[in-house]
Amino acid sequence: MTMEPSVVGTVTAVCAVQALHADDGIFGVTAIDKRPVTRPVRVGPYGLRGDVQADRKHHGGHDKALYVVDDAEGEYWSAELGRDVPPGLFGENLRMSGLAVDDAVIGERWLIGAEVEVEVTGPRTPCATFARWLGQDGWVRRYTERGRPGVYLRVRRGGTLAAGDDVTRVSRPGHGVTVAEVFAGLGPGPASAVLADDGFDLADYLRRPLESAAARDGR
Repeated sequence: MTMEPSVVGTVTAVCAVQALHADDGIFGVTAIDKRPVTRPVRVGPYGLRGDVQADRKHHGGHDKALYVVDDAEGEYWSAELGRDVPPGLFGENLRMSGLAVDDAVIGERWLIGAEVEVEVTGPRTPCATFARWLGQDGWVRRYTERGRPGVYLRVRRGGTLAAGDDVTRVSRPGHGVTVAEVFAGLGPGPASAVLADDGFDLADYLRRPLESAAARDGR
């Protein structure tokens, strides 16, 4: 639904791949090593210019063009792990402050800076590559139990963004279901509400699990 635009956060870091690393997964390499860049970066339908993904079946593409984690989660995990969690360590492209990104509603849109408009598509699913990168036993379970996985964004309008840019919420669908709620698993009612809302484009990777959840109604 349309709403009065409001500044809800700030980009604190923009991160792109630093180097490819050998990995024991099926691809033999990972691009999870993201580091902050100091210059403005162009953004298009597939994400940041100069960034790559090794596993393009599960990462990247139009529905997962950008991955975002907020500063509060970085601080939480820094305390939990007893180590610094700098921007990019979790493979994210953007760090944001002032905005609890996991509480964003599926399909809401943000204007980043003056040019880039993005749409929240859904949650990140932690994987074995992520666990190997951090060197943490039981990491996938632990990160999943936290329930704040960060969000994927679709780029609706490209342009240039940089650290320090304001994040302005420009629209929010009426179904009200958040990324964190989707990640935790929806009941039939909320799943049906998301599917029935035609005010945004539901990401392909969410459609099947939501249809399965909605189909449990009445069983």
